[in-house]
Amino acid sequence: MKYLLALLISLPFHLPAVQTANSENGEVKIDGKSKLVSWDENLQRWLDLDSFWQNYAQNNNGHHWGKSEKYPPYSDVSELDTFLVQLPSGDCLMQFFHSRWRRANDVRRWDEIFNTYGGCSEVFE
Repeated sequence: MKYLLALLISLPFHLPAVQTANSENGEVKIDGKSKLVSWDENLQRWLDLDSFWQNYAQNNNGHHWGKSEKYPPYSDVSELDTFLVQLPSGDCLMQFFHSRWRRANDVRRWDEIFNTYGGCSEVFE
């Protein structure tokens, strides 16, 4: 049995273009090119993580403030607004929720990998 499992793990992994029975919005997998991809429920397809964030930010109920090293003025933001903060280690999608900026994944509860992707693991340092 363990040899069969090792064989299955070593086989090339290709994601289907359509949702599988177990796919959930924000679920992360590795595609056949060893890239991280996430299932986008709205588009009904797998996207790289940056594209997943962009699609969420553009189709979210709040305003998207774009991408910058500096946060938008606190007095101008509203509940559910999004913003891509640029850090030396990479970008991180933030969402304004309950009067403060949080990682979008902390609000939306996508796959845990989003909390370590790009600059998200260092966003509060």
